[in-house]
Amino acid sequence: MVKKNAFISVISQKEKEENENRGSVEFQVLSFTNKIRRLTSHLELHRKDYLSQRGLRKILGKRQRLLVYLSKKNRVRYKELISQLDIREPKTR
Repeated sequence: MVKKNAFISVISQKEKEENENRGSVEFQVLSFTNKIRRLTSHLELHRKDYLSQRGLRKILGKRQRLLVYLSKKNRVRYKELISQLDIREPKTR
């Protein structure tokens, strides 16, 4: 229960800063990351919730595509976002 409150507080702080810019790539990646963390903690309790697993994989794919787009458009913003959200850089093929 404590983890969910932490996610909500991160979202609300970021929303206050970027109220007018909800369509930005950074905001979308932030919201996907919070959804991913919430679903991951849910799946630790409910291992056989296959529908949530599918939803998690879909959100991971969306976030991955947004990060690839951002890395091509603006490498500096991409690096800042990766370090700020504490997520790994995707493997390149």
